[in-house]
Amino acid sequence: MKNQILLWAGMAMLLGCTEKKQEDPIAEKDALPNIVWLVAEDQSPEWFPMYGDSTIALPNLEALANDGVVFDNAVAPVPVCAPARSAIITGMYPTTLGTHNMRTHTAWRKINEPLLDSLPSYSPVAPDGVRMFTEYLRKKGYYTANGPKEDYNFEKTDAAWDESSGVRHWRKRKQDQPFFTVFNFSVCHESGIWKKGDSTLYVSPDAVEVPPYFPDTKIVRHDLAVNYSNLKRLDDQIGEVLEDLKEDGLYENSIIFFYGDHGGPFPRHKRALYDTGLKVPLVIKFPENKDAGNRDDRLISFIDYAPTILSLAGIEPPKVMQGVAQFGEYQASDKPEYTYHSSDRFDEIYDRLRAVRSPRYKYLKSFNPELPHAIPVSYREQMPLMRELNQLHTQGKLNQAQSRWLDAPKPEEELYDLAKDPYELHNIAANPEMKDTLVFYRKLLENWIKETNDLGRISERELIARWLPNGEQATLSALEMEERNDSIHLISPRADATIVWKQPNDSIWNIYAVPLPKSVSFEAKAERIGYIDSDTLSYSNE
Repeated sequence: MKNQILLWAGMAMLLGCTEKKQEDPIAEKDALPNIVWLVAEDQSPEWFPMYGDSTIALPNLEALANDGVVFDNAVAPVPVCAPARSAIITGMYPTTLGTHNMRTHTAWRKINEPLLDSLPSYSPVAPDGVRMFTEYLRKKGYYTANGPKEDYNFEKTDAAWDESSGVRHWRKRKQDQPFFTVFNFSVCHESGIWKKGDSTLYVSPDAVEVPPYFPDTKIVRHDLAVNYSNLKRLDDQIGEVLEDLKEDGLYENSIIFFYGDHGGPFPRHKRALYDTGLKVPLVIKFPENKDAGNRDDRLISFIDYAPTILSLAGIEPPKVMQGVAQFGEYQASDKPEYTYHSSDRFDEIYDRLRAVRSPRYKYLKSFNPELPHAIPVSYREQMPLMRELNQLHTQGKLNQAQSRWLDAPKPEEELYDLAKDPYELHNIAANPEMKDTLVFYRKLLENWIKETNDLGRISERELIARWLPNGEQATLSALEMEERNDSIHLISPRADATIVWKQPNDSIWNIYAVPLPKSVSFEAKAERIGYIDSDTLSYSNE
């Protein structure tokens, strides 16, 4: 790390007379905020004390909420992890990126190794100019760390993180370097409902409240109690991170986000366009605990997170981003009035739906009404609660509220008054008095589909054929190198590619921002979302 600081200093001295002076990426470190994300997998707001549930105490999250602002209308654009994470890391709708299907790319498979027995693992080719937003933070001088989960539905770029997916911590940064660190917690993931099914329960099944869309049975109560118990485990883990911040004297002036990566782990939550699948808990603690204890009902979607973080770091969000900065130097003057949501392939099953939401109304459009909402995703079938629903539905033992999610066909259009019907159990799309509202929201959704170039209208195999010519992911052209005076200039034939470089014995790739001194040996390559990296260019000063 120390060598990298010396290298930057040496480069600045070497280039001072021959190049236009460029900003030292570490120069403004004292003015830049430290930012921490605490990400809970598969959780809805309804089970947290800061949203009114007293079933279980979560002291660390409750304390964070007391020091921060609680958001009541935070939503995911897609109710499942990989597409949702692609939105978070780019500030773009997955339907525009081509990351709307769950899942397209898996890091543990090689390109073209079968995914779901027939589809290849592939990285969609992102529109021009789309980057992982952390690249902009690194260029500003931030240390960026993430882990242990990536899962962006495309292969990550090396420019995005200093450290990712392994052991990560802000303590690995240079001295006094500003940092952006993501801690992902999987203890509350969907799979924990069956994997932790025999573990200690911190809540009695008799003490939980069963929502009206589930039958009140022993199995349902047990699985709900497992989730509450997993939240207690989550709170303990989050407490360790918060304690580290406080021990390092960083808590007070750091910006801390706590949020869920989409709705809860249960059927009709995860993978559903109802609020149980879309709404997420969100708490933001600002420096010096500004606005501590307040609540905020603004609409904020995952596509807003990237531009917001950049704005908080004093970086103007790129115009390609579809989200808006909700806070910071480049805060948008107009806040979103509606959020938009999508649902496509989940693992092996296709079912295309779209939705538009305001704080008052939700409109859903089904493009495959012959299917039930409860498509048979084999992964979910491992859950005792899911098997219980299937069995009781087959036996005709569910009431209307409990069976409608499993019934086929499903309505082509659904409209809900969220103020009067927060569980979205009463479809009012056919009510004559709601005709104007129905038409209004239908038109909003149709316009959004056109304006954002929703790729869900194109079959996945056709998209793959576009992105993988001749069945192969395209490779970026090799870098060009020019020697000028005492410096090396690197050029990529692809204008929106990012050039990264490192010294031969280093493991971390740096973003190429200024020409490199001829006195330094290095390796360099070009990268871009959806492409295989260019061949590595090696330069030796010997």
